[in-house]
Amino acid sequence: MQSSFWVRRAHKWIGLVIGIQALLWMISGLYMVVVPLEVVHGDHLAHVPTEQLDPSSRRIAQVQLHAAHPGITSLRLKRLLGAEVYELKQGNKTSLVDAASGKTISPLGRDAIVALAEAAYVGEGSIRGIEWITRAPQEVGARPVPLWAVHYDEPGKSTLYFSPYSGELVARRHELWRWFDFLWMFHIMDYEERADVNNTLLRVASLSGLAFALSGIWLLFYSFQRRKRA
Repeated sequence: MQSSFWVRRAHKWIGLVIGIQALLWMISGLYMVVVPLEVVHGDHLAHVPTEQLDPSSRRIAQVQLHAAHPGITSLRLKRLLGAEVYELKQGNKTSLVDAASGKTISPLGRDAIVALAEAAYVGEGSIRGIEWITRAPQEVGARPVPLWAVHYDEPGKSTLYFSPYSGELVARRHELWRWFDFLWMFHIMDYEERADVNNTLLRVASLSGLAFALSGIWLLFYSFQRRKRA
């Protein structure tokens, strides 16, 4: 009799914990279904304008680039703010070189980032602040720093992140994305970024599910035994 009391109590509380997590799964899953993924990604906030290269433009020879920047692993010619530039990669290092003069123009300054943001942003707000980031916030993940963050004064609290070394728009963030990220944490039980904590949580969840199932089976047989004796 005493054992059945404690098994019933354990079964009830374990079921409550599992039920709360199941509710979080449903709420987060509903959000992911209702809000389109392209909206979460911020495609409605900014686009990357494509500028065609001019075949008649005067450019320095690539052999000059390799001589001035030894160890180039890749290079790409593109247009940036109306001028042609070479994007060079030397291992993990990225830099921009003016295609006409061969002058290194990265890291890009504040004025260049403002121009890039104005060319990319298609929302209804205006710039309320620009920030030089040397420590990546959680919402940009493992993207390399430093970054330029351009904040907008609109209800979605949008932020565009630009690389000062390539000039690329590397991330679009807004409130719908932040809510998605928050609910995604509950959906996959990613309550901490540390892998050892995540593994511990998964083990606890697995053991809780097993305990809930075993206690339910025990109570089922116990109930049949009581009916048989009755």
